[in-house]
Amino acid sequence: METIHFADEDDDYSGFNDYNPLLDTEDLMQDENFQKAVLRTSHGRRPTTQARVALGGIPNAQGRLATAARGRIAMPSSMGRPGAMQAGDGQARPMTAVRAAGFTSAGNRGGVGFDPLNQAGKGPAPPLEAKPEESPEEKIRHLEKKVNELIEESCLANSRGELQLALDKAKEAGRKERVLVRQREQLTKGDQINLDLTYSVLFNLANQYVANEMYIEAINTYQIIVKNRMFSNAGRLKVNMGNIYFKQRNFQKAVKFYRMALDQVPNTHKEMRTKIMQNIGITFVKLGQYNDAITSFEHIMSESPNFKTGFNLILCYFALGDKEKMRDGFAKLLTVDLKIDDEDKYLPHGDDKQYNLVLEVIKNDSLRQIERERKYEAERCIKYAAKIISPAIEPTFSEGYDWCIEMVKNSQYIDLAHDLEIDKAIMFLKQKDFAQAIETLKSFEKKDSKVASTAATNLSFLYFLEADYAQADKYAEVAMAADRYNPAALVNKGNVLYARQDFEKAREYFKEALSNDSSCIEALYNLGLCNKRLARLEEGIDCFYKLHAILRNSPQVMYQIADIHEQLEDSAQATEWFMQLIGVVNSDPSVLARMGELYDNEGDKSQAFQYYFDSYRHFPSNIPIIEWLGAYYIDSQFCEKAIHYFERASIVQPNQVKWHLMIASCYRRSGNYQKALEIYKQIHRKFPDNVECLKFLVRLCTDQGLTEAQEYAAKLKKAEKNKELREQRTTSAGRRGSGRGRRESSAGSDLDREGSAGASGKGSKKQRVRPRLEDTDQGPYQLSQPQEIDASYSDPLGPQAERPKTAARRKGALEDDFGDEELGEDLLPE
Repeated sequence: METIHFADEDDDYSGFNDYNPLLDTEDLMQDENFQKAVLRTSHGRRPTTQARVALGGIPNAQGRLATAARGRIAMPSSMGRPGAMQAGDGQARPMTAVRAAGFTSAGNRGGVGFDPLNQAGKGPAPPLEAKPEESPEEKIRHLEKKVNELIEESCLANSRGELQLALDKAKEAGRKERVLVRQREQLTKGDQINLDLTYSVLFNLANQYVANEMYIEAINTYQIIVKNRMFSNAGRLKVNMGNIYFKQRNFQKAVKFYRMALDQVPNTHKEMRTKIMQNIGITFVKLGQYNDAITSFEHIMSESPNFKTGFNLILCYFALGDKEKMRDGFAKLLTVDLKIDDEDKYLPHGDDKQYNLVLEVIKNDSLRQIERERKYEAERCIKYAAKIISPAIEPTFSEGYDWCIEMVKNSQYIDLAHDLEIDKAIMFLKQKDFAQAIETLKSFEKKDSKVASTAATNLSFLYFLEADYAQADKYAEVAMAADRYNPAALVNKGNVLYARQDFEKAREYFKEALSNDSSCIEALYNLGLCNKRLARLEEGIDCFYKLHAILRNSPQVMYQIADIHEQLEDSAQATEWFMQLIGVVNSDPSVLARMGELYDNEGDKSQAFQYYFDSYRHFPSNIPIIEWLGAYYIDSQFCEKAIHYFERASIVQPNQVKWHLMIASCYRRSGNYQKALEIYKQIHRKFPDNVECLKFLVRLCTDQGLTEAQEYAAKLKKAEKNKELREQRTTSAGRRGSGRGRRESSAGSDLDREGSAGASGKGSKKQRVRPRLEDTDQGPYQLSQPQEIDASYSDPLGPQAERPKTAARRKGALEDDFGDEELGEDLLPE
């Protein structure tokens, strides 16, 4: 009672401990009526718990958790003051107005936690009931779901190109599906087998076998499906089996399975039957049975005509040489409907903003792209058909093409008439009839602007190839006047200026062409050449790097990059690019020679010899390479091996005495004096006035004690006297013309310097050294003045790479890439 402080009568906080006797909870635990009432409630039916842990509790000495009040732990208050949980004498702090919550002033020192409802004595809650095992039906449903997931994963892997993974997933799906079937049979529920799932598993497995080119396994899988009569509509899968035999070039079996599939497809599926008949017709073409193919194609054209079938039908008529049928087939081809709505719906309406907004959305959507593809296929088939039959239906190609053009003008494809006329000009070019090609293109001058621009571009292209730069310039201007945004016309104009050495203006036209069409590779290449000629090497190499990103394996582009790096004196990069170029064109002698030059300039003679030898092997008539190889062997003291190269040089240049002298010199230096004497005698018979040959004859005859020495000595004196007289005459003639020569010498030297720089085209490039061999008394050879190895023999690279690329237009380009037309194979997709 010492810790209890009673409030004074005048205390402001007195009376708070007074409460209604009805709220007294001290004797509730002993009240039987109250306990019975509690047991009837949900609280009384809950499992008992042991509330041993209170908020903020920590283990005390007995290992039990105590509250902050019981454990005498002072916690900081929310105001930052320490909470005094103990009185000054170490006893518990009295608590007031909390009896109704179950607390007492005694502090509950008995160690029992807060348990107002006396639940602690009932023990822990019973454990949760274990989940029952899955029933067999649930296991089957789970397995079915897993099989479907594997089929989906297999299809997705196939769409990503992961063919092996797709096949593995398909096989795993097949294994799990067989497990599923066995489980159903064990449950005596075989009649509940999911046939659709089995069909999907087998069909997907067969498709994955085909994708992995495992055709035998695919055929066996398809046979399992087809032979099972429980699968409805499985007969049409014989089309896929026919496709496999077609890929294996077993055309007889392919026809057999196509016909079996056609018999099992009902007449209501017209599109399917049409595709199968197309496959039958194409297979007959592969077999060379054109009459049977014509029967299939004619049936399709009567039931459901399309351009591909019509074109194949014309090819069969052409193979049989039936002119009338070819005409009829071409006329029937022009009647095929594209099934495309009116093109006017894509034209903008000036006042209707809402319509224009909708037009912006639909003018390049997927439907519009399908329409473009159909139109392109129609134009392609008509143009190819006209090109094939025109020489066959009339005595001349020109007359046949004119008939085709008239038929097109009278059809719904009248817009193709101008394209066919341009194709006619291209065919004249292929036949080397340039006059007819030019005349055909000139007929377009008064046509509408687009066609006139195309024709003028091609005319400029032709005249440029003929080096008629005036006419090329004229028609380039006409093409630009008709269509200023025509990049091909701008390229042709720039080419004319380039040929006239006006590189600055040409550069402007090439840049304008690129601004109109950034993918114009001719303009980009020619711009690089212009920058190279103007010594703007950094800008030039940027152009060629951009072009290399577009044309990854173009030898000309790679050559230009390597050449500019060499002019920039970056030999490491030049060597690397030449190595890449050799990887693309490993037999080009000029590139191999350039690599030899690079290593020779760096002093690596062994590597230089390897590349020079490879160049000689591919082109054994290049005199500078022969000369270098001969000098290399002489320098290496292998004179016998040098003889082979000098003999080759004497065959290429039989009137050059130095090669014969070098052969004799090699024999003399190798110690074969008798053979050397014979060679010198042969040289003397062919070149009797050669002083060097007579000197060596006199020396060799004297050394060997031959009587012919006196004869050759007399001839030597006579030859030297004649040589002096020639030199005197040359000197006197030079003095008479010295006045005029001095006046012209300055200009002439300037022109020579400029001409040599223009011929080499190397600008700041460091000079190269090649050995020139001269047989003298002092030694077998000496180095000549720095000269450049002549690589003019090389056609694909070198000088060829320095030429500007021309441009033409045939609705895109003049160069016609139409090859020999083959039958289009339209096999049914699986």
